[in-house]
Amino acid sequence: MKKLILATLVLFLVGIGTTQAQGLKIPSTKEIGMANDVLKILNNTDGLDLSSDQKSKLEADNKTFVADVLKTNESKLSDEEKEKAFLGLKNKRTKFLTDLLGSDLFKKYSGQILKAINPLKSKLGLAALAF
Repeated sequence: MKKLILATLVLFLVGIGTTQAQGLKIPSTKEIGMANDVLKILNNTDGLDLSSDQKSKLEADNKTFVADVLKTNESKLSDEEKEKAFLGLKNKRTKFLTDLLGSDLFKKYSGQILKAINPLKSKLGLAALAF
């Protein structure tokens, strides 16, 4: 009798957990892997001689930027709306980077990023417009 009650309780709890999990948006392994790959590229500041303050601000913005790009990419927007959103993110980021790094360092950093991100462009799809 105790085993039957225990089994029923376990099944009930598993059922509740499954029902609640269905409402959550859990990022796929592919999304997590892509985010990590892009962040690794964006956080690479070798040869730029950034101050610790610049580097920490850049890394914080990189996290937000990648999250926004992936969120837009996974949204239900039309391709045209996504293009506009990605270009808006790119413009906002360009302003941030220019203010943070100055014009010369921005150009150097952007060149590094474009070169490193190129192999991922097919996986990024429209999101590649943000870079």
